[in-house]
Amino acid sequence: MPKIGDIQLPDFPLLLAPMEDVSDPPFRALCKEQGADVVYTEFISSEGLIRDAAKSVMKLDIYEKERPVGIQIFGANLDSMLQSVEIVEKSKPDIIDINFGCPVKKVVSRGAGAGILKDIDLMVSLTKAMVEHSNLPITVKTRLGWDDDSIRIVEVAERLQDVGCAAIAIHGRTRAQMYKGSADWNPIREVKNNPRMHIPVFGNGDVDSPEAAMKMRDDYGLDGAMIGRASIGYPWIFREIKHFFETGTHLAPPTMEERVDAARRHLQMSIDWKGEILGVFETRRHYTNYFKGIPNFKEYRMKMVTSDDSASVFAAFDEVLQKFGDHQFTNV
Repeated sequence: MPKIGDIQLPDFPLLLAPMEDVSDPPFRALCKEQGADVVYTEFISSEGLIRDAAKSVMKLDIYEKERPVGIQIFGANLDSMLQSVEIVEKSKPDIIDINFGCPVKKVVSRGAGAGILKDIDLMVSLTKAMVEHSNLPITVKTRLGWDDDSIRIVEVAERLQDVGCAAIAIHGRTRAQMYKGSADWNPIREVKNNPRMHIPVFGNGDVDSPEAAMKMRDDYGLDGAMIGRASIGYPWIFREIKHFFETGTHLAPPTMEERVDAARRHLQMSIDWKGEILGVFETRRHYTNYFKGIPNFKEYRMKMVTSDDSASVFAAFDEVLQKFGDHQFTNV
């Protein structure tokens, strides 16, 4: 069974990917309840941390019930990254993760995230310095390469391991792909099959069903799956994958009552954590998936995503439960 530092994980763990404006404490709590083995914070700017920027500092909030939890930071300046490690350690996470994979232009243009894939030597030296600067396990999330002509992930992973990286999660796309096309897990399998590799190798990208997770485990031989977009508005994906692994059968999808309850709790936790305005606004992205597959639902979805006050959204939840409470969901 894989270990990250001294953290013992179950066989083929499921990890909640760090996602901007998604993997905040309320959503992490829901995913943890549904079986996520490791959760990560939204990625946090090292420059924002050392400037004491309110939004960056707020993302350091972690809670005992979500352990093991990793705080993910990004940046390309060595001094800033080392200072941010010292700040992050005060929050007492179990893991510090470095984001070497975010493809967003505003991150890449600063040489951070996937931008560092253009400078593998810097990527390795930054990782080495952070490992030496912290007693916590340092892990990395990255992509296959900058583009199809610069995929060196087998070499990169080995070099990161050699400077002390405790685990690596690899998204099966290049930066040039962004999120288009299909993820290619073959290079990730090559990393895992490298006889010199001994740290956990987690796959990321297109793990959107129990079958996909099983394929990643059985056909590609990876140590675990990191799940991102498929979990948005659907934290139940973790329990469904685990049920499939244990029984070979599909778990019945969550009922309408479960979905309304999760949406209600999600919204309330978000308001409690970040206030009424942001809580209402930033939870909107989840509602489409919470209530996916319900016919003639547009009117209610619009209420949820356009209302500016929580009372109206909670009222919409009540209406949905009353009108669609008998709706039968399927796994299709």
